Amino acid sequence: MEPRNFDGDADRPRSAGAKQTGRVLVIGPYLRVRAASSDAQSESYVLRDAEARLDEAAGLARAIDLVIADAIIAPISQIRPATYIGKGKVEEMAGLIKSLEVELVVMDCALAPIQQRNLEKELHAKVLDRTGLILEIFGRRAKTREGSLQVELAHLNYQRSRLVRSWTHLERQRGGFGFMGGPGETQIEADRRLIQERISKLEGELKKVQATRRLHRAGRQRVPYRVVALVGYTNAGKSTLFNRLTRADVQAADMLFATLDPTLRALTLPHGGKAMLSDTVGFISNLPTQLVAAFRATLEEVLEADVILHVRDISHEDAEAQQSDVDAVLRQLGINPDDSGRIIEVWNKIDRYDAEQREELLNIAARRPEDHPAMLVSAVTGEGIGALLAAIEERLAAKRTTLDLSIDAADGAGISWLHRNSEVLAKELHDGRFDMTVRVDETKRDIVVSRFDAVPHLSET
Repeated sequence: MEPRNFDGDADRPRSAGAKQTGRVLVIGPYLRVRAASSDAQSESYVLRDAEARLDEAAGLARAIDLVIADAIIAPISQIRPATYIGKGKVEEMAGLIKSLEVELVVMDCALAPIQQRNLEKELHAKVLDRTGLILEIFGRRAKTREGSLQVELAHLNYQRSRLVRSWTHLERQRGGFGFMGGPGETQIEADRRLIQERISKLEGELKKVQATRRLHRAGRQRVPYRVVALVGYTNAGKSTLFNRLTRADVQAADMLFATLDPTLRALTLPHGGKAMLSDTVGFISNLPTQLVAAFRATLEEVLEADVILHVRDISHEDAEAQQSDVDAVLRQLGINPDDSGRIIEVWNKIDRYDAEQREELLNIAARRPEDHPAMLVSAVTGEGIGALLAAIEERLAAKRTTLDLSIDAADGAGISWLHRNSEVLAKELHDGRFDMTVRVDETKRDIVVSRFDAVPHLSET
């Protein structure tokens, strides 16, 4: 197996003042492709290209400024209980690590605690699995108090499972004096107890933060503002699209997990209506279960959303596999990814295609079922944004009532109230009265009907 140099900057000399992050070897220990089965994990292996998976793992490592010495694929026929990869590959990796002077090995898989410890012994280097690497990224990116608490909670749950009886400082200690004291608390038990105490404290603090978030959500519902949530694979362009739709300035970068903490901004719809747009953390294949659980509170914005925009990097070579991964996380959250009345699929980054390729993409989108349309957009250039906004408004309108009414032009207070609390679709002045067509939420329908003697619009009768 020839090592593949992945990062051209790895061998360049660094200045004396440069921050030393250590050299890293990224290993992709992927099971050889088998026929698709009912097992979700096997299906994931079939769908996802090994090179793309390795590129993603290297991208995760670069996201925390690690210097990649090399990145290689190590195909395996089966998972070994002791070291995940076979003995021969372990020896081969050990030789490569020594020659490259590697300090850290990133294994693009989920390692059991004993597998991680055995690999560290055999490779003579620190070993980090995919879950640990993602947790490290999240730890650096969390900025809000809620995000920091959630990351620490996930990290502690992960760390608790890593406490194995293999280090000398965790050997059993004896309590009391002489032979009368009996066995005291082991260091590993003390560590577990301290971790559990911290976990309990964090869970209590998170409950308070979540209660505050629920109050904010209840306040928005009283307005009421409809909520539109962005979901998608990490680096699909959600934050760039968020900025384009809301004219905000949320960090958007070409890196994995550039955005971690949720952000809410007002979204103006084509007919003047308002909604709240939520940008959430990006999903990823094999997302650690600790993070799905810890970030469930943050993802409540998705659970409560009236419309969900599934943003896809349609130019990515693994776009279909990424869609499958996002759908799997949505199902974990209790959301049906096939709910066409709630979910709009957004094919982003069409600016990366030439005219001929774009035409082909439009034809593919046109052949999709009417109840599962795809909106083609470029968050960078703004192409397709108008059509996307119209589609969002149409979905939201399906849950609202359209009414016709006539109001005295002198009733400034009433006209102002209608503009604040409804979407004014049409407004014409006739003989000193405004004939208006408005769209209102069900919670305010009765108020408009009684106060302005409104009647259902012709299209709704």
